[in-house]
Amino acid sequence: MTEKFIRNEQFNFIKKQIALIKDSTKKNVPPNVLTAVIDLANANILGLFPNPSVDQQEILDLSKLKTDDEYEQYIQRISTFLVPFPTITEQQLKKMFPKNKKLKLPDLSIIDHSQLTYLSWGDLRSNKKFIVYELDGKMVGIECKFTPTSKHNICSLCHHVGEVAYFSTVTKAKKSKNPDYYKSIGNFICTDSSECNKRITNVNYLTTFLRDSLGM
Repeated sequence: MTEKFIRNEQFNFIKKQIALIKDSTKKNVPPNVLTAVIDLANANILGLFPNPSVDQQEILDLSKLKTDDEYEQYIQRISTFLVPFPTITEQQLKKMFPKNKKLKLPDLSIIDHSQLTYLSWGDLRSNKKFIVYELDGKMVGIECKFTPTSKHNICSLCHHVGEVAYFSTVTKAKKSKNPDYYKSIGNFICTDSSECNKRITNVNYLTTFLRDSLGM
């Protein structure tokens, strides 16, 4: 039995590739063009995994799929190989934010860990949002101030146009010659993190944002 090996953002990327194939099919493109689209999608999917095993390659292969039903069955099948977000406790979350004595915690019992790239929740009373992610095998968290916006914009994490808020955080980077130095990083990020988790297809910006914020 192949172990779980697909992360949430990879699962979202795979679904996006399938959507491109379906779109090409509906447009009745020439057979050779459709074949090229499928081959490219297959290559892009395999490219997510540096050294896939033979079993993993067979699980991911979509070259023989033809109908919408087959694509849906494929999505259902690979969803069983999703790596869940690491189990985390309220005590662990409190340790991540020791300076926040009145930390408002999310209800961990209702969170679907199976389709989660990062954990995030907000505290409307203090206009703060918290982001937790497993970085280099360690759970890390940052605290951000958020300012709601009235316009739609592109989310820095999932690159989807939608309802966003402006998030800013002060980095832990310091300068020895200037103890009062601080640097603030700001981003537009989806107001609804659960929707963002359904759309995010890579973690490049997320990990960069966290490293910069934590001074890593």
